[in-house]
Amino acid sequence: MADVKKIAVIAGDGIGPEVVAEAIKVMKKTEDVFGYRFEFEHGLFGGIAIDEKGTPLPEDTLAICKKSDAVLLGAVGGPKWDNNPKELRPETGLLGIRKALGLFSNIRPANVFDCLKEASTLKPEVLEGTDLIVVRELTGGIYFGEKFRREGANGEEAVDTCVYNVTEVERIVRQAFEIARTRRKKLASVDKANVLETSRLWRETVNRIAPDYPDVELEHVLVDNCAMQLLRRPSSFDVIVTENMFGDILSDEAAMLTGSIGMLSSASLGEGAFGLYEPVHGSAPDIAGQGIANPIATILSVALMYRLTFGYHDAAEAIERAVKEVLDAGHRTGDIAVDKSKAIGTTAMGELIVNAIRK
Repeated sequence: MADVKKIAVIAGDGIGPEVVAEAIKVMKKTEDVFGYRFEFEHGLFGGIAIDEKGTPLPEDTLAICKKSDAVLLGAVGGPKWDNNPKELRPETGLLGIRKALGLFSNIRPANVFDCLKEASTLKPEVLEGTDLIVVRELTGGIYFGEKFRREGANGEEAVDTCVYNVTEVERIVRQAFEIARTRRKKLASVDKANVLETSRLWRETVNRIAPDYPDVELEHVLVDNCAMQLLRRPSSFDVIVTENMFGDILSDEAAMLTGSIGMLSSASLGEGAFGLYEPVHGSAPDIAGQGIANPIATILSVALMYRLTFGYHDAAEAIERAVKEVLDAGHRTGDIAVDKSKAIGTTAMGELIVNAIRK
């Protein structure tokens, strides 16, 4: 009998509980089909935790995460908490959980399904062959640097400090090289070395490490050029590695290549096998509770969990194959439907995928 893996389930806000529910059904189906075993423990996080416990990251939720083998997260945030002070914002909980769990890298695949090319705003011929991964540094840079305000000659000034050290750069870049080795052996390192000192340190570190990976083709790309090339020639990219803020922006741009942000999975990883898995999309409070959200990104995040944390490649492939079969059969949620009148709901899409999972 397979070892029981402990999963911390953090449904979060908005559509989070709806899409997480479908992902758990998928996990339970893989228990039946492949014999894997999971134990789920739920915790409050984000806006709902602020409302019920007075903090976006309660200590008991963090404790659940620390004793788990992986975390499944839905989504956090919403306009209800937008005007809260910094310590009472859902996003502060996200930064806190990444730091507390040592999650320094975010992995975001962007794979264009052939049957969904028409859902993208780009021409199908531009999208042909697009299959890339953005590897984003997650715990350094301007998001975590010192922030303050002061009086200047022209009134109040705001300062955000961007700081990176060699260790932070080296560990994320080595991880990206290792991922590239498992794919098409191409790595694009994205920076702004023509302007920023942190980017010059980044590039120097990448060039020092590169000889350790002679089998991987390295390309340096300035961030503004990368943003342009993602729209012009996305299929030329294999693995992109970059710092925190650049990665935040570029990964969302890459997400839209697929036609909907509701299609994309992500993983946040540390030094070992432990990871936090979540859809790229937000909490979408405008459609929360309506049963129309797309659960595919969360379901594909489970497949990513199986691959990266547990090594359950057979089950991961079964999930990905099931998603493809359901989409190839023409089933669509509203965000990816050309004919919105034929769109199906969250539960219906989840059930179709569950029923398509097999060895």
